[in-house]
Amino acid sequence: NFSGNLGELGRHFRVLAVDMPGWGASDPCPVDKLDHVAALIEFMDTLGIDKAAMIGNSMGGCTVLRTAVEHPARISHLITMGAPANRLPRLFGAGDGPSEGIKILIEGYRDPTPATMRKLVELMCFATDELCAKRAEAANATPAHLANFLAGLPKGWPVPKMAALEDLMKVKVPTLLIHGRDDRVVHYEHSLQLVSAIPDSRLVLMNRCGHWAMIEHAAEFNRLVIDFVQNH
Repeated sequence: NFSGNLGELGRHFRVLAVDMPGWGASDPCPVDKLDHVAALIEFMDTLGIDKAAMIGNSMGGCTVLRTAVEHPARISHLITMGAPANRLPRLFGAGDGPSEGIKILIEGYRDPTPATMRKLVELMCFATDELCAKRAEAANATPAHLANFLAGLPKGWPVPKMAALEDLMKVKVPTLLIHGRDDRVVHYEHSLQLVSAIPDSRLVLMNRCGHWAMIEHAAEFNRLVIDFVQNH
């Protein structure tokens, strides 16, 4: 998902893209054992990184938000795209359960074919045959990831623990929230709640943009991140 960003950001910073346990090329992990924040801190400790600017999309946004709460000394800048806020009243988005995007995401775990991935990618952003094929290939690379995710559904939505809104009110890290106006996975009202809670925060709301701002508006996303980290 960050293929359009790593090169440009890497011209200005040391950039590391981490596959968390249970995703990508990392080891499979049952949902009840997931702790992405602990894994992130262990990753930083192993590489000798004291502090870093952290970027997270969606579930990755949950990780960096909680890192800012639990390990504020390890984070210099906080950047999220399409991040959900925890247990908030739904004023504008659907309030009858999982969003349209989450339902199709779950379908993708159950049937990770190019056809299903096209439905998922078209909902997230624009779709090309190449992107849909790559998503299907990545999903099928580690079947245990899919099985563990689906096994966690009866226990609730299998997302690692999220930061409480009252804890985010104490965050002092400079924060940039980016959200697509047309996000059908996590409604932009989540970022409205976050920007109202985090003291040193600002929100960029992008029209004609879904859940993957860093893909749909890669050049603008890169400029925003570079300017924010260098000048704030």
